[in-house]
Amino acid sequence: MSKTSKSKVEAPLDFRLNGSRRSFIKYGGATLAASGLLISGCEHLEQILPDKGKGKPEGHPRPVNLGSGDTGILNYAYALEQLEAAFYIEVVNMPYNGIPEEEMVIMEDLRKHEVAHRDFLKAALGDKAIISLSFDFSSVDFSNRQSVLSTAKTFEDLGVAAYNGAGRLFESTDLLLIAGKIVSVEGRHAAAIRSVLDEDSRSFAGSDVIDGDGLDRAFKPEKVLEAASPFILNKINANQLPKS
Repeated sequence: MSKTSKSKVEAPLDFRLNGSRRSFIKYGGATLAASGLLISGCEHLEQILPDKGKGKPEGHPRPVNLGSGDTGILNYAYALEQLEAAFYIEVVNMPYNGIPEEEMVIMEDLRKHEVAHRDFLKAALGDKAIISLSFDFSSVDFSNRQSVLSTAKTFEDLGVAAYNGAGRLFESTDLLLIAGKIVSVEGRHAAAIRSVLDEDSRSFAGSDVIDGDGLDRAFKPEKVLEAASPFILNKINANQLPKS
């Protein structure tokens, strides 16, 4: 274990009734690619973001200022995607004891998606991107299935709530659309992890993540960063992010 690795389209009926968990994840991946979220969309984002300034030199670890406006919100998302990508890279590199083939496939797919999210945001931000963060996963026993899946559940649920809470802060409707596409994939991740970890088949829409109005939780950045801070070695300054 390393401390520093750190119009509506409906699924076909046979998929919804009989699809495996692997198909569930793959369907989410297809949504990501089809929505133009990968590098082909970066040129468009360059027209949305403010002029890019000088990049910050790499540090390990060092305090990180997310910045302000839409750029700051994208950096906030980038920080969280770095965390998730680093976690799943560890999981795939050190599979937990007795991991079934189906669960290994899920972990590999999640890694690919989170790395794609991370790299897309980094490319879109260009010189305004924050540094590569350093992580501490010492509280996770990567050899233990329960420890890994519980952490994955925490990260995925937190990621969904983070995007939901940050969406209203965007000034650019184009960026809001992109964030909405990413969070739809994160929601598939969260549901897939819960389908593997939890015995309750209704866990994907449990009362711990869905409120009385039937809506996903939405967390403000400060709450999300506080929850993620035990895993991030860098001190993150989000004081310049929009408040409303």
